[in-house]
Amino acid sequence: MNKNLKKVLAVILIAVIALSLVACGSNGKTSKGKTKIRFATWDDAETLEFQQKMVDKFNAQSDTIEVIIESYGDNYDTKITASMGSKDAPDVMYMWNYPKYAEGLLPLDDLIKSEGTDYKANFYEALWNYNSINGVILGIPVGYTTHVVYYNKDLFDQTGIAYPSADWTWEDLRNAAEKLSNPAEKVYGIAFPIQPDPYDYEMFAWSNGGAYVDAQGNAAGVLDSDKTAAPFQFFQDMLKAGIAIGTDDYGSESFSTGKVGMFMNGAWSIDKLQKAGLNFGVQVLPRFDKSIPSASILSSSGVAISKTTANKEAAWEFVKFWTSEELNKERIGYELPVLKSVAGSEKLTSHEIYSKFYAMLDQSSQYMPASFISKDWSNLSDKINLALEKILNSDSFTNAQEALREAAK
Repeated sequence: MNKNLKKVLAVILIAVIALSLVACGSNGKTSKGKTKIRFATWDDAETLEFQQKMVDKFNAQSDTIEVIIESYGDNYDTKITASMGSKDAPDVMYMWNYPKYAEGLLPLDDLIKSEGTDYKANFYEALWNYNSINGVILGIPVGYTTHVVYYNKDLFDQTGIAYPSADWTWEDLRNAAEKLSNPAEKVYGIAFPIQPDPYDYEMFAWSNGGAYVDAQGNAAGVLDSDKTAAPFQFFQDMLKAGIAIGTDDYGSESFSTGKVGMFMNGAWSIDKLQKAGLNFGVQVLPRFDKSIPSASILSSSGVAISKTTANKEAAWEFVKFWTSEELNKERIGYELPVLKSVAGSEKLTSHEIYSKFYAMLDQSSQYMPASFISKDWSNLSDKINLALEKILNSDSFTNAQEALREAAK
């Protein structure tokens, strides 16, 4: 074979290889023949390291799919919005703001049905409310937290007060807060955030029979009703009485230093308080009315699939892995399991601390946040945020119903 012919054949071979690589790339295939899917996460640092290990585990055991993790961190919303606008969204993505991104997400009801009834039934029912829009499921739950009362056992013991119980009312809590407070030592019974997230604080309206909006998303007559305003006025009265303190956070820092007997938050505080060696307990939120169980907002994360993905089946396989029993167990301590089977097998529903979060989950299944109902939640949220700040900030202490009436306009 002459040299010129060898050169021609070499060129042809290179061209064939190049074309085959391009073809594979255009079909979402890797050079190894696996379908490549992109997975976007908002996590960073330690949690991202954990996620990468889990992605590597999936890739190692899959003969047909390779997942590439993309960490967006603090720029998550900006990047997801931009990628959807350019029709280049990741195949799978972490999701919580379903009202904002619903149009770009793949409905999952048919895929869920294909797994059988036991699949969906294993997730706690309340979580589907936070991963759906208008009854259409757009994400599979990954983790959650409800809110509870944290209390300092040492402060309670020093004052001879019984620990909070599951049937406590807010009047009971107020009485305990009075006994715990020591103005001379700058110790207060409970902490409230000066500027709470409106999304979080709707739970107190629910617990008193109120809400931010009605079923049609109307705020007038609902947000400024007696039932909605009363809990926030109650909190203001505690602040005025000097048995509660307003903080820039939700009270965790003051609680950690022994300056606050109680504060309310999700499961995020557990690890920090345990590492600090604090002697604390948790209890379900108090009731305003003994006939109405307290309710909690859910902070819930899910994973969704892009409506424009070319690899729906591969994306679904990864979603099932990411929300499986195996990974639910791996994430304990990082977030609370969403599967009943895992909560049961790991004895979390009888655990001294974790059980309270599951009790609040059961008590809150009937409620739907205003952010999922109101078509103008962004604007309404800003108004409620200002109203809550006026109510809880000592520089203003505006009457609760008056502040909420202004927000409802």
